[in-house]
Amino acid sequence: MDHDLPPTLANWREAPRVRALNAARPVRASRYVLCWLQQALRAVDNPVIDAAIRLGNAHGLPVLVYHGVREDYPFASDRLHRFVLGASRDLGRECRARGLSCVQFVDRAAKRERGLVYRLAEHAAAVVLEDQPAFVAQWQAERFAARAQGAVFAVNAACVVPPAAIEQGVGTTSAFRRRHERVRETWYGWVDEVSDAGPYAGPLPYEPDLLADLDDPALDALVATCAIDHALPPSALFPATRAEVAARLVRLRDEVLPAYAGARNNASRPEGASTLSPYLHFGVVGPREIVAAAQAADVEPDARGKFLDELGTWREWFHYKARTMPVPESFARVPAWARRELAEHAGDARPELETLAALVAGETADETWNACQKQYLLDGWMHNNLRMYWAKRVIAMTPSPETGWATACYLNDRLSLDGRDPSTYGNLAWAFGDAAPGYGRRPIYGLVSTRTDASIRKQVGGPAWIARAAGRETLRLAVPAEPPVDPYLSGVAPI
Repeated sequence: MDHDLPPTLANWREAPRVRALNAARPVRASRYVLCWLQQALRAVDNPVIDAAIRLGNAHGLPVLVYHGVREDYPFASDRLHRFVLGASRDLGRECRARGLSCVQFVDRAAKRERGLVYRLAEHAAAVVLEDQPAFVAQWQAERFAARAQGAVFAVNAACVVPPAAIEQGVGTTSAFRRRHERVRETWYGWVDEVSDAGPYAGPLPYEPDLLADLDDPALDALVATCAIDHALPPSALFPATRAEVAARLVRLRDEVLPAYAGARNNASRPEGASTLSPYLHFGVVGPREIVAAAQAADVEPDARGKFLDELGTWREWFHYKARTMPVPESFARVPAWARRELAEHAGDARPELETLAALVAGETADETWNACQKQYLLDGWMHNNLRMYWAKRVIAMTPSPETGWATACYLNDRLSLDGRDPSTYGNLAWAFGDAAPGYGRRPIYGLVSTRTDASIRKQVGGPAWIARAAGRETLRLAVPAEPPVDPYLSGVAPI
């Protein structure tokens, strides 16, 4: 329904980011334009907010930014809740600085609100939300738009180049790269829209939570009241603040990019990774901000180019592909040839089978795999070079290809701050065969390529790092009695 955009959005430079989710038109006799955020938790360089402002200005209405968090989303835990609410707090503070009203709702026993976003929408000229092609955000947006009485617009805030700006049907990474490189620089800059109407100060259908007013102890206390998994603690390595994002962008410019060529594949060298993926996943930082930091670095063009290729080509390729998939987190996304190869070898002897409890705790017979898994379990993040080995090995450590996929998704989604994302699902699909076939059939894998830990161990300091990382004290978490199943088939309810 992209052709149904109102002129104020259809004529906007960023119009390819926007699509209409229903056929309704904006309502003029309204109080505000509702901007409903789920993951784009930032007030700077946020195309969702900017699209809402453009609509609001066209109708002479203020924008109301809303973010809500329920207790019953899949894998809800202190780790995820605390990160999300910390990001939402800074979202509220930066909205104030922009002259926008931002309200939140945190679901808990002391405060329940049924159908809140629908009640907020009753007073909105239109609802502007995120175009997220994975996990619960996608289901929520589609379900809401189908039931909403007013106009609903989805805006891509996750990519430098919105997927709709690239011709559809591109089938390979190299073809996507060529098309992306051709246009990406025209999308690097941005100017935040300015709200003419000022903040909304009228009535609301509930008593909002104003996270911007809370300090850290109050935010921790709020998380403690929620019926979620309290055994999985927040990650001390990833404070959910815009100040932390700013510090990491400086680190990217001054430390990571100058060493990137030699350090990017070495998990023992902290300067080899930007560690920005959790902030990208939850939209605390936008990709254009990261591009700006990379362009400001005093480094050789090749170093900058490699980093921007990882950010622009690979990450946005996975977002591009996910947009056409009903469920990007399903095993069905793995190419048919790879699923066939894995199925033909499903009955092969699997001498390295591990229990789910051992996998979660990082207490398997594979020291290198344990070192990788401890990053997910204890830090909520894993070095990219380790993820490739980690995911390949899960195939051999689980009873079947389907169980292997579901187990990898379970570990990724429950433990990692950047799980539940088109990029991480794309990485898992690569491990299960979304790439060229390997050379020669192997037990369990067939023609799906395998991976050893040689590239990890041969790095300077590699063996010592593996021993230290694998030896870290583990966490004891409750795990299901039965192996995980494909998220597409599990029937878990969205947020």
